[in-house]
Amino acid sequence: MIDIKTFCIKPYRLKLIRQLILISTIFFIGTQSNAQDSHKELIDLKIEKIISELTLEEKASLCSGRDDWSTQSIERLNIPWIWVSDGPHGLRRAPATNKAGYGDQHPATCFPTASALAATWDLDLIKKVGEALGNECQALDVNVLLGPGVNIKRSVLGGRNFEYFSEDPILSGEIGAAFINGVQSQGIGTSLKHFATNNVETKRMWMNSDVDERTLNEIYLTPFEIAVKKAQPWTVMACYNRVQGEYGTQSKYLLSEKLKKEWGFEGILLSDWFAVVDRVEGIKAGMHIEMPGVSKVNDKLIVEAVKNGSLDELKLDELVKEILKVVFKAKSLEKENVELNINEHHKFARKVASESATLLKNNDSVLPITNKKYKKIAVIGEFAISPRYQGNGSSEVKPTIIDKTLDIIKDEYGEDFEISFYQGYKLSDDNDFSMIEEAKEAASKSDMAIVFAGLPLHYESEGIDRTHINMPASHNKLISEVGKSQKNTVVVLTNGSAVAMPWINDVKGVLETWLGGQAGAGGAVDVLFGKVNPSGKLAETFPVRLEDTPAYLNFPGEEGEVLYGERIFVGYRYYDEKKIEPLFPFGYGLSYTMFDYSDIKVSSEEITDSDDLKVSFNIKNIGDVKGKEIAQLYVSDLECRLQRPLRELKKFIKVNLKPGEEKEISFTLNKRDFSFYDAKRHMWIAESGKFVISIGSSSRDIQLTKEITLNSNLKIPLVFDEYTFFREYWENAKTREFLKELLPKWIKGFVPEGKTLDDAQFHDFFIDHPIIKFPYISNGEITADQVNKLVEKCKLLTF
Repeated sequence: MIDIKTFCIKPYRLKLIRQLILISTIFFIGTQSNAQDSHKELIDLKIEKIISELTLEEKASLCSGRDDWSTQSIERLNIPWIWVSDGPHGLRRAPATNKAGYGDQHPATCFPTASALAATWDLDLIKKVGEALGNECQALDVNVLLGPGVNIKRSVLGGRNFEYFSEDPILSGEIGAAFINGVQSQGIGTSLKHFATNNVETKRMWMNSDVDERTLNEIYLTPFEIAVKKAQPWTVMACYNRVQGEYGTQSKYLLSEKLKKEWGFEGILLSDWFAVVDRVEGIKAGMHIEMPGVSKVNDKLIVEAVKNGSLDELKLDELVKEILKVVFKAKSLEKENVELNINEHHKFARKVASESATLLKNNDSVLPITNKKYKKIAVIGEFAISPRYQGNGSSEVKPTIIDKTLDIIKDEYGEDFEISFYQGYKLSDDNDFSMIEEAKEAASKSDMAIVFAGLPLHYESEGIDRTHINMPASHNKLISEVGKSQKNTVVVLTNGSAVAMPWINDVKGVLETWLGGQAGAGGAVDVLFGKVNPSGKLAETFPVRLEDTPAYLNFPGEEGEVLYGERIFVGYRYYDEKKIEPLFPFGYGLSYTMFDYSDIKVSSEEITDSDDLKVSFNIKNIGDVKGKEIAQLYVSDLECRLQRPLRELKKFIKVNLKPGEEKEISFTLNKRDFSFYDAKRHMWIAESGKFVISIGSSSRDIQLTKEITLNSNLKIPLVFDEYTFFREYWENAKTREFLKELLPKWIKGFVPEGKTLDDAQFHDFFIDHPIIKFPYISNGEITADQVNKLVEKCKLLTF
């Protein structure tokens, strides 16, 4: 007979015992559905029993990591550990959980980084990327992939922008949800990060995101909300920085009120590595696991807090139960003998890179390259032989294969074209111009020139922010000189975020390839030579100059404070409001074909806030080649009582069309799509009024519009208090009656002869004061106690 207790202590035997439990459960219960329900009940019972057997010290230990990359185990109670690993565009799996894994990490597929994935706007494709990553996690015995990052690209200078998706909350959230669903479909957990407002790398361990409540909810929390509600990540990673003065790892507002109560998050929270400041306050706020596990100091603080009564042990029990649910779930979904599909995933990574490539300029149809137009091609730039394919920092993947652009061009197109190469610049020296003249001369003798340029690795990295948006001087000068000597010059950019392009008028073509992963070179070649029709579009605005950007005056912050002075006007919202022409707008990207939009329809031109609104329109490919178009739906509020952006993205779709093919597209909008966040009332509000639905190919290329009227049935709390002005009380029909009862004599002093109190003609100076001042202003006609009672009455009112 097997001694189950002894058997389960051995970690490598946990998979077998799990299978035995599952088989026996299915045998006795009968059906698969009932077996799953029963298994969940068994797990819950098992966890309750474990909680009753855990010592206080053991409970505290489970709230810390075991080492760099694993959770704590307790062998005497058969509690296993699980492996977590950095991502998100590939797996940075260390050789062991107690090793850092920088440089000696296990090889894995390096997919395009988040900025590139976002440019695809393709949720199905991104889900498949997640599936591939989940598969590799299974192959390499990792249980949780630390990603995706859905923080907003508040500033173009953000050092980690390559690791985030977009400046827009809807796009970021939808892509994040697709990524999570893909990974978790393979039985692997994710860690949605970095919660929240981790928008600056400078002094990130201390910086306070001074952001108002409305902006926090509308812009910075919305991506997390969407991802949680649509995908339920197993874990969420709390940030390094402070948010509204409180560290993210101990913010009850973020971790409990928003994440758990309001959004219904079912998983657990991990701290970013070394992010925890006050462990006990973190436990109170709902912070489950502190990572990494390097010391027992904070565990002891938890124990002491329970013993001295400053921490309720029931709260600790609650967190431990939730930790165990995730741990047992992860172990139950482990798969054995999963192979790392290196070649298959490399091929797929090339496809993803080609889908992310964004054509920014294509004058005179200089692209695609065909032997009918060109024979002799000058390939210029060190990036063509030394590719930059990912960012710098904790997300650095050790690729299984690395494509090089020049090699691929020669291998795949060398028989059709005469290919020459010139280095043009040195990646090791931004100001070495010695190679430009040779490249310029070679370009002038060719039929076309392709210049590979962008941002070297040290320009973008976790832990530091950029100070400018310029490419190296040698790159800029090279492009300008080559463009002037060769009319058919195309620039292929490699960068994780927006760059300035002072040479834009000197070249005919610009292809943005982002940080395209290990197969990025192949993806770029596929687009250049027309094997793939470019369909990427910008998920972030490219400014003409840094001074035009929304956060220019408030980034990276000073003395530990980052003022979010641009408020809700982030990215394209700011450029629209300020009427600033960007270099390339949000949502922009060209194709080798053309598309026509027509026939916009709505299900009703007048709706209530409880109705859904269906919007439909047609898109037709009117060019000669098949292509993909990304249609974007924006909503504009014409009558809001609060300031709102000119238009905001609400829906999008990527459509594949053959030449001459036409498809009807439909979106469904609900009240949230028309709502703003009211910080005074702490709620989302869809107000009555007129709205415009806009359909476009970018935020600045609106093709179709339709106006609708929304009639809201929402009961909005009045929230008048003692600091509300007399004017506001007077202008509201309900509260005016209260004032007439309380201040008839004072009001009468402003009434023309023969008129009633309702006809009072006040001097602005006297009524633009808080009501709390009126015992003095009215010479005692209303008392302080009556003011307080008035405020209490108003709390019950709505409008």
